[in-house]
Amino acid sequence: MSPVPAPAKALVTGANGYIAAWVVRTLLEQGYSVLGTVRSASKGEHLKKIFASYGDKFGIAVVEDITQPGAFDEVVKDVDLVEHTASPFHMNGKTPSDLIDPAVRGTTGILESIKKSGSSVRRVVITSSTAAVQYPVPSYTVFDEYSWDEHAIEEVKAKGDATAAAFVYRASKTMAEKAAWEFVKTHNPSWDLVVLNPPFVFGPPIHEVSSLSALNTSMQTMYDTLVKGAKDTEALAAPAGSWIDVRDVARAHALAAQVAEAGGNRIIISAGAFFWQDVVDAAVDNGDEPAVKGLYGATKGKRSVVNYNTAKAGKILGMEYNSLHNMTRDVMAYFKEFSS
Repeated sequence: MSPVPAPAKALVTGANGYIAAWVVRTLLEQGYSVLGTVRSASKGEHLKKIFASYGDKFGIAVVEDITQPGAFDEVVKDVDLVEHTASPFHMNGKTPSDLIDPAVRGTTGILESIKKSGSSVRRVVITSSTAAVQYPVPSYTVFDEYSWDEHAIEEVKAKGDATAAAFVYRASKTMAEKAAWEFVKTHNPSWDLVVLNPPFVFGPPIHEVSSLSALNTSMQTMYDTLVKGAKDTEALAAPAGSWIDVRDVARAHALAAQVAEAGGNRIIISAGAFFWQDVVDAAVDNGDEPAVKGLYGATKGKRSVVNYNTAKAGKILGMEYNSLHNMTRDVMAYFKEFSS
């Protein structure tokens, strides 16, 4: 087990992303030096501005295409910790392989680069998803780290190009994470691996957002619900999945680097299941005026079909989670500030 405490040097891939920007900020606040990768120099300008106070403790490196062999060969040199959050995610592929192949190559590619050039790397933390954990179930189910979404992979095999986009995405996350664990099993590297599996991620962005219509998928759904009133009463009362605050995700990435016992573990991080009615109620309780209100309190105490066992995150990382009320308050404040 190879923990990497500050003041080590960390590489954060896809640093201009929603989760990654918070990971960068958290690591810098805790005393790390951080090198963040972006796909073009222009995508790093915002980060340079918001982290200017850290001087030479923060730097940017351009990696144009993370799926190309050797893409990370140079940037993994002389770093102690790799936080791999970058993902070539898009939903506009013509075939499942258009999404799955880049996701797998982006993951194995950085591990190959570390094997080749990253002799100083002691720990790798990869951002996966509960999409790689959960599969469709007819009744109440609690998933844990032993669960894998093999169902999505079988859907892709059976339906090919006719596979629903959501299942292609889930298959890509499952296959990319499996490839990472298989790499470790095959090569037995000197560094150890930690994989974090968050569900829907919400919370105020600090990365560059050109417009509220350019938010990432989870935050776009929150904006559409609270500001545009996109869900009716029935939709608000339907199980929505599980959630976590982006700031807790970032903190988990730091803890995953620092806690010795985290090495070699797959860890689900989740604040719990939710209904969109819960989010609307939280906005009302906070004194905000959501565009839709549904039936206040209708889902209080209601049990969702899918839940996650987060005991490992508590035991190993000591994770505690921000409340839905506080997260909703901060997100509504962000929406208001952005629109003003």
